Amino acid sequence: MTELQRTPLFEVYKEYGGKTIDFGGWELPVQFSSIKEEHEAVRTKAGLFDVSHMGEVEIKGKDSLPFLQKMMTNDISKIKNGSAQYTAMCYENGGTVDDLLVYKMEDDHYLLVVNASNIEKDYKWLEDHVEGEVILDNLSEKTAQLALQGPLAEKVLQKLAGNTDLSQIGFFKFQQEVTLNNKKALVSRTGYTGEDGFEVYCDAADAVDLWKAILKAGEQDGVLPCGLGARDTLRFESVLALYGQELSPEITPLEAGIAFAVKLNKEADFIGKDALRKQKETGLTRKLVGIEMIDRGIPRHGYPVYKGEELIGEVTTGTQSPTLKRNIGLALIKTEYADLESKVEVEIRGKRLKASVVPTPFYKREK
Repeated sequence: MTELQRTPLFEVYKEYGGKTIDFGGWELPVQFSSIKEEHEAVRTKAGLFDVSHMGEVEIKGKDSLPFLQKMMTNDISKIKNGSAQYTAMCYENGGTVDDLLVYKMEDDHYLLVVNASNIEKDYKWLEDHVEGEVILDNLSEKTAQLALQGPLAEKVLQKLAGNTDLSQIGFFKFQQEVTLNNKKALVSRTGYTGEDGFEVYCDAADAVDLWKAILKAGEQDGVLPCGLGARDTLRFESVLALYGQELSPEITPLEAGIAFAVKLNKEADFIGKDALRKQKETGLTRKLVGIEMIDRGIPRHGYPVYKGEELIGEVTTGTQSPTLKRNIGLALIKTEYADLESKVEVEIRGKRLKASVVPTPFYKREK
């Protein structure tokens, strides 16, 4: 049996009551207190996540920009120094290699943040397509990442940030060399929960100290350590795609509803561009939609969706929403059945139960 990988914070999970599971080959906490409690903390106060399993790949060299333009669906030339951008990488057929963030450190120097289960695959994909003067470096093992998410995130993290004014870090912006509790870190503000929040990228050796310091700083404000369970319910309510569910080699970014990250009109050709352009021109045959159960039952990943006797797709993510207290899901279904208020059926444990196509996102925070 393959041994599960662990983050630098593994040893402190128990201290905070963490219950771990196998998540794509990583032994990670699914919850510390309860998923509902942690979810509520992020929506109303703040929660701290260990996301050190995510991968970080550094790209340097004078041909970095043309290389990234070829690899990514979004327009990398639009990123300014100190900014981040959400994008995807595709295969020639338009299927998704991964969805990721690109941080522009300075000219000819970028940091890619990739999904944990795809680190090796992504690195090899990038390596196999290198052209010109480009140096790749996989920093994943040396780097830890903590995410403090929720309306009180800035107030809490500011207590450790000394002279750095965190309010100056805008959405999808970051600052390097921020001193937090005497440790150097890159601090960004992207979020994967639908709330305001910060990501702290630090040396793996500093992760435990920063984890403890952030939780101590947020103690009075009700900040909780959070696991993967709440991370999933939070991102799902805000309809943020998860690789392996809404995105995969079989699902294109257009089908998954992230067309905003696909720039078919950018000058540079990128891998998969022709296939995606063709898909857009001929029209999507399937589409990601929100569904809400009418009958009692919870839609789960992989459950089949029907219209009459026709199998029209399947659920990609589903749960009982902790915020809305409704049984909802995301489903990839044939486009002709994707209109709002369309009635469909989800097969749950051998029974077909009624559901309706509803607007998304399910949850949007008040700015």
